[in-house]
Amino acid sequence: MSLTLTTPYAEAPAPAPVSAPVLAPRERETLRHIAAGRTYLQTARHMGLSKHTVDAYLRRIRAKLNISSTAELTRLAISLGL
Repeated sequence: MSLTLTTPYAEAPAPAPVSAPVLAPRERETLRHIAAGRTYLQTARHMGLSKHTVDAYLRRIRAKLNISSTAELTRLAISLGL
């Protein structure tokens, strides 16, 4: 007969859920327009902004989500239901 000593089972802590950065409402709106195929200028006119502001919103979205292409932005918009 042999005895084996073991340490009590220690449950590993659950990994913290990774949450996607929250987009501001205007960033979400900008993303929706671009994903719908509108140009920066069309989006800017519809939102009452300059095309430079639209570009800034999209740069912020890309930085927050680590996205580099418009195709990826469009895929994200679809997955978010925009």
